[in-house]
Amino acid sequence: MPFGQLVLGSPGAGKSTYCDGMQQFMGAIGRQCSVINLDPANDHTNYPCALDIRDLVTLEEIMADDKLGPNGGILYALEELENNMEWLENGLKELGEDYVLFDCPGQVELYTHHNSLRNIFYRLQKLGYRLVVVHLSDCFCLTQPSLYISNVLLSLRAMLQMDLPHINVLTKIDKISSYDPLPFNLDYYTEVQDLRYLMPSLDAESPALKKGKFTKLNEAVANMVEQFGLVSFEVLAVENKRSMMHLLRVIDRASGYVFGGAEGTNDTVWQVAMRNESSLPDALDIQERWIDNKEEYDEMERKEEEEQEKLRAEQARAAEEAGLGAGSIPGVVPQIAAGSGIRVTRKQPKT
Repeated sequence: MPFGQLVLGSPGAGKSTYCDGMQQFMGAIGRQCSVINLDPANDHTNYPCALDIRDLVTLEEIMADDKLGPNGGILYALEELENNMEWLENGLKELGEDYVLFDCPGQVELYTHHNSLRNIFYRLQKLGYRLVVVHLSDCFCLTQPSLYISNVLLSLRAMLQMDLPHINVLTKIDKISSYDPLPFNLDYYTEVQDLRYLMPSLDAESPALKKGKFTKLNEAVANMVEQFGLVSFEVLAVENKRSMMHLLRVIDRASGYVFGGAEGTNDTVWQVAMRNESSLPDALDIQERWIDNKEEYDEMERKEEEEQEKLRAEQARAAEEAGLGAGSIPGVVPQIAAGSGIRVTRKQPKT
């Protein structure tokens, strides 16, 4: 049973960067992963693309042939994909049991009220895919109450529209300490606690709108979000291994992922950590980790990484001296995940 993530988010939220980082991290823990580009406007991906919608249709062709603008062209391209699902299904068959990341376009219409994207993934579910929506938002939205509430509403609408297991993520969280101080702790925003506490800050942000009807509108929006009670956020720094490990575990729980066909044959330090519940950070740690004591945590993790690198080098040297290197095991090929510092060994496929 193959698994996958649908990576959604507004332009600039970091979707392609996330797909690149997650693919590298999965390679480091021995999980076979492929990325599919579903954005017809993305002509330069920074990850190896297993399947590209631009091989089927490009935004430039649609805009030229049908006289459409960029937004209309992307909607048309997804409708074209919906009507040519055999192309996508045949491409997925070649990937076998690989864990798949779908890098989706940034037009919010696609996952708020347009049906093509939802219909495409409904078809994939019928093929046996276990899918999770990963909805990315730039953490800069926390700096302004109006931006934050807008992102909460967008996330809520996407959850209702896509009707799939859904994880909302605040990206670039390692940048939050460089912005203006937040009026509340970070966990207030990630847990989407009572939004009525934001009303004074919202009025202060736009004094011209501090009138009775706008105040009532803001309160109505806050009440609606609270009544649904669906939205919450995880945080992510894509270059931080612990942050990626935590998010991947949350996603695995949502999808019901079981270590199996997409997993490598050896247990690396990160694979062991992925299975260790005690490594899951508390929600209360977020404020301390990313705002209050960020520099101290960064330095601590850097030293731990250096110690682990030394230990891995010593173990590799000892194994080589003992003649027990991975290269001496029949049918096993050693691989190094680029830039990860983690040795991954995966069995060769049977022919």
